Amino acid sequence: MKRTQPSRPTHEVYVVEGEGEQAFWTRVGAAWSHQDSDGFNVQLSCMPVDGRLVIRRRKEQSHREAGR
Repeated sequence: MKRTQPSRPTHEVYVVEGEGEQAFWTRVGAAWSHQDSDGFNVQLSCMPVDGRLVIRRRKEQSHREAGR
């Protein structure tokens, strides 16, 4: 039986440039947690050339934050 990933990503992927309060975060993709929680499938919309990748658990946005 083929297992499929959930339709909504469980995490968001960011490239972070800089440190602390001066850091600049840019969302560059999404990640889906493996069923056994030991890894991720990652889909990037671009390939960063600088900074570091950070994967954070996805938080549900309110309608206001989503621009609705």
